[in-house]
Amino acid sequence: MNGIVQLQLWQFSLIYLLLLIVIFIMKRCSINRTKLLIVASIKMTVQLVLSGLILTYIFENPHPIFVVAYVSVMVWFSIHRVLSNNKDLNKRFKAVIALSIASSGLFVLLFFVCVVVGESIFNPQYVIPISGMLMGNTMTGVSLGIKTFRESLDGQRAKINALLCFGAAPKKILMPFVKQSLETAMLPTINSMIGMGVVSLPGMMTGQILSGTLPTTAILYQIAIMIAICTMVTSASFGALYFGYRTLYDSKKQII
Repeated sequence: MNGIVQLQLWQFSLIYLLLLIVIFIMKRCSINRTKLLIVASIKMTVQLVLSGLILTYIFENPHPIFVVAYVSVMVWFSIHRVLSNNKDLNKRFKAVIALSIASSGLFVLLFFVCVVVGESIFNPQYVIPISGMLMGNTMTGVSLGIKTFRESLDGQRAKINALLCFGAAPKKILMPFVKQSLETAMLPTINSMIGMGVVSLPGMMTGQILSGTLPTTAILYQIAIMIAICTMVTSASFGALYFGYRTLYDSKKQII
């Protein structure tokens, strides 16, 4: 198989012309988010270019410290993004969310790289891109789960208070919300798995095929990473919700 075609800078810049279509549609539908789109595109470009330069240096100068530092930043950023959207949660709930994301990420990453692939946990070629896929999907899943949980509580506040007055235990009141929110957090990943290979060729598999990897090898890696993502999203969301909801009531069984 041929290697990937190297894009010249002028060829790459042509892709930005497609944004004119997006802007046209937004203007046509009176969606006042043109500035946001432009800012997002610039921010994405700058961040990815910087990441590319950093990763090039790390790959050329592999060292465990660089790998640990890069992955730590990804974990920190994922936790920060989830918590920044839930600033008014109590400190214990926030700590549970952070611990759930970090511990789930470490376990799944170690299992995937060391057990499935059989590589060192300090190998940047495998650890960094796999960490990125795991953390990115987990950040989205946990955020969605927490958002659903909080909105459900706010929408059912009167019912919850009535059940408390009748002596219902907080655990029995809140657990249905936890289950519903966990299902919501898992759904996007499961739907992606259902449509994969028929509706879409996923990013990891596409990238490997473009770089010259045999499709059969790319398929095995893609299946493995999707199962890893599903496991991490589920375990991180479960930990955040199942242990987090317990911080919402006190020793007197009163929801606070």
